[in-house]
Amino acid sequence: MDTRWTERNSQAALSSMSKKADKGGSGKKSKSSKDEVKTPTAPNGPVLMDAKSGNLIVKILAKPGAKTSGITDVSEEGIGCQIAAPPIDGEANTELIKYLSKLLDLRKSDISLDRGSKSRQKTIVLDKSGCRHSPEQLLVIFRNEASAGT
Repeated sequence: MDTRWTERNSQAALSSMSKKADKGGSGKKSKSSKDEVKTPTAPNGPVLMDAKSGNLIVKILAKPGAKTSGITDVSEEGIGCQIAAPPIDGEANTELIKYLSKLLDLRKSDISLDRGSKSRQKTIVLDKSGCRHSPEQLLVIFRNEASAGT
């Protein structure tokens, strides 16, 4: 008698699970395409242009706690940047934005940290209204700074 009861309950559970699958799963709504923030024009490289907004997106590989701030290398994964501030209470992020604004001759308000506030891999957004550089020009600036630092 116990086995019939468990068989019946397991069959009922299976049928209810299949009904949920037909309706779209667990009932959670998926994000609409309107919620997507970035659609870069080029999938590779450390500097991209956002197709929707026209802002420039820069991938940074941060190295906090250095003696001086500077660009160490440029690779497909990102711009290697040593930061002369410890990674405590956002000091390194503030120093990174200050350094990039000086290097690129931009206002600090034109540079924002999009992702990676507590990570070494960061995504920086350069506002199109303040930035007059193309992605290629930015790469040249970063490469020149990296070669000058070595």
